[in-house]
Amino acid sequence: MKSQHSQNYKAIRWQVTFFFLLSWLCQSVSGQIHYSIAEELRKDSVIANLANDLGLDIKDLSSRRFRIESNVSQKYFFVHLENGNLYVKDRIDRETLCRATPTCLITFDAVIENPFNIFSVNIEIRDINDNPPKFFYDTITLEMIELTIPGTRFALQTAEDPDIGINSVQTYKLSDNQYFTLHEKARADGSKIPELVLEKYLDRETQNLHKLFLTAFDGGNPVRSGSALIRIIISDANDNIPVFTKEVYKVRISENSPINSTVIRVNATDKDEGLNAQITYSFSKTSDNQLYTSIFDINPTNGEIRTTSGLDFETVQNYEISVEAMDGGGFVAHSKVLVEITDENDNAPEISIASLSATIPEDSPTGTLIALIKVHDQDSEDNGEVDCQIMGTVPFQLVLSSSTYYKIITTSFLDRENTSQYNITILSTDRGSPKRSTVKHIRLNISDVNDNPPIFKKSTYVAYLSENNLPGSSIYRINAYDPDTGDNAKIIYSIAGTHIKDIAISSYFSINIETGVLYAQRSFDYEHDKEFQIGITARDHGSPSLSSNTTLVIHIIDQNDNAPKILYPSAESSSSSLFEMVPLASEQGTLITKVVAVDADSGHNSWLSYHLIQTLETSPFSINQHKGEIRTTRIIQEKDDMKHKVVVLVKDNGDPSLSATVTLSLIVADHFQHVVPKLINQFTNEEPQSNLHIYLIIAVALISLLFIIAVVLVIISKCKDSKLPPTLAPLNTSLYSHVDPRMLSKFNSGTLPYPYNFCVTLDSTENDFTLIKPNQTAPVKNLIDTDDSDLRNEALKNTLSPDIPNEKQRLESLAIMFSEEEYYQNLLLK
Repeated sequence: MKSQHSQNYKAIRWQVTFFFLLSWLCQSVSGQIHYSIAEELRKDSVIANLANDLGLDIKDLSSRRFRIESNVSQKYFFVHLENGNLYVKDRIDRETLCRATPTCLITFDAVIENPFNIFSVNIEIRDINDNPPKFFYDTITLEMIELTIPGTRFALQTAEDPDIGINSVQTYKLSDNQYFTLHEKARADGSKIPELVLEKYLDRETQNLHKLFLTAFDGGNPVRSGSALIRIIISDANDNIPVFTKEVYKVRISENSPINSTVIRVNATDKDEGLNAQITYSFSKTSDNQLYTSIFDINPTNGEIRTTSGLDFETVQNYEISVEAMDGGGFVAHSKVLVEITDENDNAPEISIASLSATIPEDSPTGTLIALIKVHDQDSEDNGEVDCQIMGTVPFQLVLSSSTYYKIITTSFLDRENTSQYNITILSTDRGSPKRSTVKHIRLNISDVNDNPPIFKKSTYVAYLSENNLPGSSIYRINAYDPDTGDNAKIIYSIAGTHIKDIAISSYFSINIETGVLYAQRSFDYEHDKEFQIGITARDHGSPSLSSNTTLVIHIIDQNDNAPKILYPSAESSSSSLFEMVPLASEQGTLITKVVAVDADSGHNSWLSYHLIQTLETSPFSINQHKGEIRTTRIIQEKDDMKHKVVVLVKDNGDPSLSATVTLSLIVADHFQHVVPKLINQFTNEEPQSNLHIYLIIAVALISLLFIIAVVLVIISKCKDSKLPPTLAPLNTSLYSHVDPRMLSKFNSGTLPYPYNFCVTLDSTENDFTLIKPNQTAPVKNLIDTDDSDLRNEALKNTLSPDIPNEKQRLESLAIMFSEEEYYQNLLLK
């Protein structure tokens, strides 16, 4: 057995032909390899090294997914990826595969990927003499009449040998006898029919039964043979045998012919008469005919052959039917009917997926392989020629890779955000008439890559926040959209920048990294901060991460949280009422003074209105609601009161409204010196029995004593440093003890009466005063915001001026500068 295997292996004919077709689209090579092997090779026998014959590197077979593709070949062959050898997988019986076909081929495709190549491999199965000739019947019975003429030939049953060529039946041999010889008749198709030839007359009375052995021999090495017993019964005379009109009948019939269709009618004749001329038709008893009896039927009387079941070209293309005609005397004639089945386009193309990538990333380059499909049509010729195309407008293309394989590749860049899934419809149509087609659907998913940054709907967002907000309150929600999916679409938010006005931005604002909600970290004051501009960054979780920026403008909305502030007259300059002089000759509408106020708020909250409160109906004064100007409402007469107290209310337009008040004392007189005695008398007459005099004397005495001590200490201190100015005269303490420098009267001209300033301390612990050089006169508007200490210094400076020669004149100056009523009130307070 080993020797036979070695001979079979050495007998393999290598017929390898490579046809290289270069294609820029396919980038693949199609070739054809031909091997020839004997049937019945032992399992795991090596046929050839397929990898070497294809010029492939054995190391790359596994990584390039080297394989063979065929339903038939995979049953009989396999490739070992470690050495590239093609092995026999199972017993190969040529007779089972191809029957009597002269050339028996098994075809399969050798497929390799990266790059993709397909090679067509044909393996020819050579016949070996593994089957002996065999007769269907072990015993052949013939009936002959005794009057049979010598030289008459009787056709015998042929032996069957499934082998082909030289291994099939080659010759017959008849056992030795004195009556019969064997003659081999050649048919038109090359086969031989054994014929029994009568050499001399028979004598039924001498011998009515003859037994002979017919042996069939094939041409194999070694020769195989098979035998059958021939029983010859001698009967009465029937000297003519039936004769068919044709030795071989040929007919073509469509595979779509209905059941019970007439295939052909055979005809045989017999020159005998009567019973010996009556012919009966039947199928010869052969192994093939046993199969055909389920497909065809013959009318025994007229020889008409009909179909009993459907025909299928794809299953069997040809039928060889043996027909015999027997007359009434037992003579038999044989004929052969060759039925050729013609193909009809009754099979739609078949589409199978050999390789498929169900998901590809959206950044796949043009030309990426999506799938490898195989298209096959069982029909033949034009009915089996198939054209494929992709239906619809999709970024894919079919590329012919071999006669039966197509590649589906991308033709442009993909965008998952535009289309996340494709249903690729492949239409396969044959060229038959009528055309048949098959549709195959392939679903392709596009996986996401991080190719889109987060998107803000606006480049700038505007938010509004009321001042005095609670820390931790939410301000605004920023929302960005990312068209990607999964982690590529997950967005985190952050505040761009680290400082606002040199202060860490985290002390102002914070943002929720997931929701984009912005929170205030402190309470804001509109009067301090009116607007913030902060950058917001949205960043996705992709790799690499992408981001976008936008600007959020936060406007602080003003609240009415500031009361009006009165600038003039200043309510802080004295604890008592402020004084203004009203000329006695004032006419109606004369401007007396103007109240000036401001509000730190803005908008409606800063609109101020001025009102007089606690005024009598007969009061000759009014105030402009919008300007704060106090004017006379009528002509002031001498009979009117000389002093009027006016309370001015300033309120804003907020909700709720906030306000401030200031009290003014208006003195009606052309000169203050005219009204001082009256004021003093009026003051003393109001409380004649009170202790006011006692309090006044004590206060004057204390103030005078403290003032004298302070002046002496200052003089001593100055004398040590430098000489005193010669113009400095002794001070009268009784005079200065009556001075309260906190209130400075305003003249219509808006200037002080003397261009001097005098500064003195009000603190009892300070015993120094300062002489300041004379200044130019200053307008009243410049004195609105000045400190009242400057006013007191000015007043005292004037009282010490050497231009006033005596104490009486100093008193008059003080009376001019200060309100008498204010003066006495201050004394009482002290």
